[in-house]
Amino acid sequence: MPRTAAAAAPPPLLLLSAAAAIAIAVAVAAPDGHLVASLPGFHGAFPSKHYSGYVTVDEGSGRRLFYYLVTSERDAAADPVVLWLNGGPGCSSLDGFVYENGPFNFERGSDTGGLPNLELNPYSWSKVSNVVYLDSPAGVGMSYSLNKSDYTTGDLKTAADAHTFLLKWFELYPEFQSNPFYMSGESFAGIYIPTLADEVGYLIGNGATDQDYDFNSFVPFAHGMGLISTELFEDASTACHGTFWGKVNSLCQEKIDRVHWELKDLNKYNILAPCYHHPEIQELEFKNSSLPSSFRKLGETEKRFPVRKRMAGRSWPLRAPVTRGRMTMWPELGGRSLPCTSDELANAWLDDEDVRAAIHAEPKSLIGSWELYTARIDYYHDTGDSMVKYHKKFTAMGYRALIYRELDTLSRSTSPRRRLRSIATGCPGRRFDIKINSS
Repeated sequence: MPRTAAAAAPPPLLLLSAAAAIAIAVAVAAPDGHLVASLPGFHGAFPSKHYSGYVTVDEGSGRRLFYYLVTSERDAAADPVVLWLNGGPGCSSLDGFVYENGPFNFERGSDTGGLPNLELNPYSWSKVSNVVYLDSPAGVGMSYSLNKSDYTTGDLKTAADAHTFLLKWFELYPEFQSNPFYMSGESFAGIYIPTLADEVGYLIGNGATDQDYDFNSFVPFAHGMGLISTELFEDASTACHGTFWGKVNSLCQEKIDRVHWELKDLNKYNILAPCYHHPEIQELEFKNSSLPSSFRKLGETEKRFPVRKRMAGRSWPLRAPVTRGRMTMWPELGGRSLPCTSDELANAWLDDEDVRAAIHAEPKSLIGSWELYTARIDYYHDTGDSMVKYHKKFTAMGYRALIYRELDTLSRSTSPRRRLRSIATGCPGRRFDIKINSS
């Protein structure tokens, strides 16, 4: 996976052939000790093979990263290998496995507090790819270290550990060395992935990138989606002179606060979805008369809904800037719980000792309870305030990029257009197509 190999043979769509990128000796096939034979809550045969377990990235400190591999249902031998990283920092990538693009839909069981029922997800990414969910860095999800000082970390150390993980992972699974390889993720993975992509190659969705682009796009996005009136948008634009974050004047701040007030009762992870919430959560108070009462009640019903309707992946909080230095972790920002989210099913399933045994994860007695977003780590953003320089570098190397966003207000959905234009100005001769899908 040396950089010289990446520069010599830039692949399409920001992916590297694992064979061209990883110079390692051929080993045995996928390890039997990592095979997942069955899972509590699922009845029947898996449509493809599942593997999970640990890869030690530092023998001296006992630093181990947990992964879950779902092989492709179509053609595992030829389909791409896709590394999936959730953001945070501090969010487990099993978030993606349970709530987003994993092989199962998790449904509430018949017993309150019991294990959920698992049903096959017809839209799983494993329909067409081999997906590797990686808990990173150590201290997140099921990943851990025997040396607690490892829980003070940052962008560069996280990228180095992920790089080591990939090298060792492909040693465990040499049959995938010739497959196309993608790196993908969301939210703060917009920081994780470019730093790791400096070693490999990447794909990002809903990624945090640059404060100027990310934070300035929220008000235009809210207006473009019809969430605020044209009058409020024009008033805010005039008062703020087109700059909606940072040091703004008092009138500008008043207009920005009004925009946030108008949107406060919406599901910030998917503006077209109702705000499902646990009945015990008191932080969410519905005071906006424009919100339909039917939306207010949906979180209180026991009606069976697909879990992906209940919670989307964690995006970086809208009003929390991504700046150089120590990052404020999700629990510090959101407290005990967050509106429109529920981790109940994932917590119940991943803290069950039978489930942990099935997926070869360490018991709670060693690594503690599973947390979707953790405050266990002390994370430092040490690669600078903007990731645009990385995107420009990769584009100059000849990679094609797919950058997408849609209905998530927390990850500023209009900023990719401005970012692409910024990258394009530094890469003359390169083609950039910007398509807006309003469906």
